[in-house]
Amino acid sequence: QVQLVESGGGLVQPGGSLRLACAASGRIFSIHFMGWYRQAPGKQRELVAGIPTDGSLNYADSVKGRFTISRDVAKNTVYLQMNSLKPEDTAVYYCNAAIVAVPAGKLDYWGQGTQVTVSS
Repeated sequence: QVQLVESGGGLVQPGGSLRLACAASGRIFSIHFMGWYRQAPGKQRELVAGIPTDGSLNYADSVKGRFTISRDVAKNTVYLQMNSLKPEDTAVYYCNAAIVAVPAGKLDYWGQGTQVTVSS
């Protein structure tokens, strides 16, 4: 059973910073994608940032230059450093990963979500 466990959300003032972390655990054979999505009230879930297998970094236009995604391969962990946060960044942030595990094969996994609130 693969699990994604997120941490690091919270309340921050505009202009502040937060760092999210997501650790994958279980009988993992390989990880093909790790990334972060977010969903604000009344809106669709959207990709914030992702690291596919080729190591390229993908960002939503709204977070380019402010957010940085990184991955610790040895720890099966992905991070999202969020700087210069704005009220419109307020959302539940979800970790997502495409993982080949034993015996399930390649599946898409989601974390439980962590709330990020940007408000003065």
